[in-house]
Amino acid sequence: MSGGGDRTERNTPGARAPRQGARTENRPSYVVQPARRVAYEVIEAVRESDAYANLLLPTRIQRAALNTADAALATELTYGTLRMQGFYDRVIAEAAGRPVTAIDPAILDVLRLGAHQLLATRVATHAAVNESVELARQVGSRSATGFTNGVLRAIARVSADEWRERILADTSTPDDALAALYSHPVWVVRAFRQSLRQEGRENELEELLAADNAAPRVNMVALPGLAEATSELGEANTFSPTGFVLAGGDPHHLMKDSGGRLRVQDEGSQLAALALSRARPIVEGERWLDLCAGPGGKAALLAAEALNGGATLVANEVVPARAQLVRAALAAVPADVPVWEMDGTWVGEDQPEAFDRILLDAPCTGLGALRRRPEARWRKQPKDVAELSDLQSALIHAALGALKPGGILAYVTCSPHIAETRGIVATARKAWGEKVTPLDTAAVLQDLAEHPLDLAGDAGSVQLWPHRHGTDAMFITLLQRQAD
Repeated sequence: MSGGGDRTERNTPGARAPRQGARTENRPSYVVQPARRVAYEVIEAVRESDAYANLLLPTRIQRAALNTADAALATELTYGTLRMQGFYDRVIAEAAGRPVTAIDPAILDVLRLGAHQLLATRVATHAAVNESVELARQVGSRSATGFTNGVLRAIARVSADEWRERILADTSTPDDALAALYSHPVWVVRAFRQSLRQEGRENELEELLAADNAAPRVNMVALPGLAEATSELGEANTFSPTGFVLAGGDPHHLMKDSGGRLRVQDEGSQLAALALSRARPIVEGERWLDLCAGPGGKAALLAAEALNGGATLVANEVVPARAQLVRAALAAVPADVPVWEMDGTWVGEDQPEAFDRILLDAPCTGLGALRRRPEARWRKQPKDVAELSDLQSALIHAALGALKPGGILAYVTCSPHIAETRGIVATARKAWGEKVTPLDTAAVLQDLAEHPLDLAGDAGSVQLWPHRHGTDAMFITLLQRQAD
């Protein structure tokens, strides 16, 4: 159902029906401010074609030749709107007097973008409303402009604090209240609560949800032995010895100028790779495997570590397009790193007991990186966890089969969901029995970290958190295969 039409506007608080015979096409031509146009186009692509905002936005900013200020505005509008989409949808539904499912999707995108400007930025009300109405005219029907104007003016008449009170008053359970206020699906709130409860830290749930809605810092890695992070580039990481927080400027230019030896990488991802490479001293001639290597960031770091220690690395990525990204990332390291494109679930049979160290950065829901990929919270469903856990179980079993006796496996996910983390490890350990033992992963991480890590739970696994460590919510477990 479209968001336009006389019936819609009569049911919208504060909306006015258009004058009979009005000819909006005769109005003077109006150009939507470029930053808003870019933000809308990215949000539309996320909805229509499952685009990734973090990949598409830089391209659209470059194509539009936005200056620094407009690029910053486009970034804030895009990520802010996607992060708070759940909350804004509740506001829009009340202001429009109808569920958002009854609003034309293109107009709903415009309303979400407008709601973010009205409730979470310093953009003037008239600018937010007028630009949104013009966007609606360009992407929707003629009647949609009046509908958009009415809904946004209804939203603007109520303060952000009062909207929060109104929305919370309509929630049914404590988890629904948190889901509304912090704009997460209820099932994700419950999954986070369960994971924190496992550590005895359930009281940190709201802090975690708030951290998911805060813009992350640009974190970078300097490939060890190949690049150096100087103080001019930025402040050293809190924990990872190989990275830094970018002081400013375009990280993509820095990556290009350094030949990929300085690259964007979350501090948690750095720690996950280093947990494997620095779990014990490297013995020259060791053979390593990055089993699910795409898009290649951890593979590049492992390749540099292997080069420094006299080991060799093989990378594997079953998806051809992602395998190409791995090859591009590995081009920064002066070493011969083969990139296979095999089904990782067969590696144990194809390469039995062949590797001294294996990184299994398993495909997962990505719930640990919602700061960077906010749209993921709206794409994933509980059924995805079950499907992925089957794959994760098959991969960890195959990886253990490809591990030499005495070898180390790092099982890693960018998700804190129990079913994707501790549950997978527990099932694998039960299946392998005494042939697989956990290492003190917490001690390994504490030993390599620049400052003490605030960790909870059992020492065999480490769960990093955005609210506690400033990293993505990476889960890391080190397992050692014993001799038969």
